[in-house]
Amino acid sequence: MPSRRMFLQALPALAGCLTLPAIGADTWCATWGTAPAGPPPSASLQTFGNQTLRLIVHTSIPGNRVRVRLSNEMGSAPLRIGAAHIGLRASGANLVAGSGRDLTFGGSPAATVAPGDPLLSDPVDFAVPALADLAISLWLPGSTQATSIHDLALQTNYVSVAGNYANANALPVQRTLGSWPFLAEVDVTGGAATPSAIVALGDSLTDGVRSTSNANRRWTDVLARRLRTEATPGSPPVAVVNRGISANSLLTDYPTALLSGRDALERFDRDVLATAGARWLFVLIGINDILYSPASSPIPAESLQAGWLQMIARARTRGMQVIGATLLPYEGHPYFTTARDAVRQRANTWIRTSGAWDAVADFDAVLRDPARPARLLPAFDGGDHLHPNDAGYEAMAKSIPLGWFGV
Repeated sequence: MPSRRMFLQALPALAGCLTLPAIGADTWCATWGTAPAGPPPSASLQTFGNQTLRLIVHTSIPGNRVRVRLSNEMGSAPLRIGAAHIGLRASGANLVAGSGRDLTFGGSPAATVAPGDPLLSDPVDFAVPALADLAISLWLPGSTQATSIHDLALQTNYVSVAGNYANANALPVQRTLGSWPFLAEVDVTGGAATPSAIVALGDSLTDGVRSTSNANRRWTDVLARRLRTEATPGSPPVAVVNRGISANSLLTDYPTALLSGRDALERFDRDVLATAGARWLFVLIGINDILYSPASSPIPAESLQAGWLQMIARARTRGMQVIGATLLPYEGHPYFTTARDAVRQRANTWIRTSGAWDAVADFDAVLRDPARPARLLPAFDGGDHLHPNDAGYEAMAKSIPLGWFGV
């Protein structure tokens, strides 16, 4: 049985790193991102009326100019933005005094986003620190339903009492949210070196289920911190953009569960290729396709392989390098069956040995119990035998060689 220290496998040609040629000195790059989904079922649909949202996000890389991408891509009605603002978060819903800047859209402080559309703000001069909390404030002047939303923020966000408080340092809070409505990405440019981004496409294991809320303990967060604190001095900044959606699948849409997101192949262009500065794709998805398939005759591993090959091909049309991650063990979970786990094992063998990827992160080897390889090591188990705890997510991130990204 391999030692747990034998965390990763990579193709011999990648003994150095996975870097690509420079892409220009003034290129935009995402410092943060999430994946919109929806619309929610009517029973859980949130409505805002003449209120200001203050949405908190945690950056990965710095810059001195910023722009924000909003989303009405799951909406069926126009989204009216009366005012928008960005600032450094001091604590709670409050801004660092004097840190904020108003955002505009084509020179206007207001915008209307058609159903199905994204909206990119105008660039604004604004010093964005690495590994810092930003507050994006949106005043919604009318009655607005949160149809485009990332449901699991693991971050407390804020809704004001009635009124426009977009540029107020202190937000008068009516209630809090555990989601990110209408927000998809924050981009930066203008740093000392050309930045680039890793896009992590996945499900709840990337979304961070069972990690600590308001603590940025997903594996992607830990990787972002490593890329800042352990990188070789002077190496270009590398961002980490989390496009995980809890309960998301590689191949299948679930019309009654749209908060789980469109399947990864369907949302690929929006959530991967449209990410500013994307140069690496990190793929950890497929376990839900197995769990949700029939217990005694689950999905064939070959179907997952075909989906992954499509992702690899589509990413490489944009010159991206693609990293595959093995699927985690989950014995003890209510959906575990030996037939389903046999599919996972076959899929993992293909991930490790096919040569299809530019590199492989063997997260299965990192987290499994050596005494019971189909089960998570108890020290890494978040409690449901499927999702890691904070220590497990940290182990995943620490197993990734930073040399893959040229740092």
